[in-house]
Amino acid sequence: MIAGSKLERVLNSGHFAVTGELGPPKGADLEQLKHHAYAMRNHVEAYNITDNQTAIVRTSSIACGAVLVQMGLEPTIQIVVRDRNRIAIQSDVLGAVALGIKNILCLSGDHQKFGNEPQCKGVYDIDSMQLIKMLKDLRDEGVFCGGEKLEGEVKYYLGAVENPFADPFEYRVDRLEKKINAGASFIQTQCIFDIERFKKWMELVRERGLHKKVKIMGGVTPIKSLGAAKYMKNCVSGITIPDELIDRLQGAANKKEEGLKIAIETIQQLKEIEGVAGVHIMAIAWEEVVPEIVERAGLYPRPQV
Repeated sequence: MIAGSKLERVLNSGHFAVTGELGPPKGADLEQLKHHAYAMRNHVEAYNITDNQTAIVRTSSIACGAVLVQMGLEPTIQIVVRDRNRIAIQSDVLGAVALGIKNILCLSGDHQKFGNEPQCKGVYDIDSMQLIKMLKDLRDEGVFCGGEKLEGEVKYYLGAVENPFADPFEYRVDRLEKKINAGASFIQTQCIFDIERFKKWMELVRERGLHKKVKIMGGVTPIKSLGAAKYMKNCVSGITIPDELIDRLQGAANKKEEGLKIAIETIQQLKEIEGVAGVHIMAIAWEEVVPEIVERAGLYPRPQV
């Protein structure tokens, strides 16, 4: 029998799960990634390994995930449909499982025009909903997308992402429900700064009983500076940052400390929302603060399951 993932066990046991995020480098030297992973090892259940995030060429998420497996840690590799057709996706997933990777997160991927190869062709052979369904069938039914039987079995914990802050707001829960029906067992959300809007989204989630069908992990990003907050507010699609938060950072003597306090307060509020099963901390280019955030948010020590 193939062993299941630690993240799955923690979420299914009812504990409030914590995951972190690691961005592969624009080169083949993985020492810094390994350093950050090791520093977080006692504070997170798993580590998201991004898949050429923002459409910038980086080391393969699967390769980085395999390195973490060798370190005795648990990666969650991201798979995007931007760069691969269904043949390559299924092949890569089988390879990832063979290397000991147990968690897979399905995404569309940032459009290639935003990255460092804007002239390249996006693949988009299938969309993110079809990706989830294809990987569910590969695991549960033992069949490839074209109908041929898989040799042996594969096992992985299958997740997807959702953005409660994108418009039109009233359709966001519809998209979540479609991803659950396609086969997603856990959901990681876009980073949460507008906690009131997130609470309204969770109300709609609970009205449909979706919080009982999937494990929802709220995304949290500590803000390092006022400039970073303004950039995300004005230039990053799908992120909502209230003016009060900008004013709070502007008035703070120590912007980094205030950014940490905001992240910690957000986590503490998420813990109190019915249907939120954990938190995904995306400390972009600030990975070293994750252990401090986890401890100050009252989420340390982590449960042993």
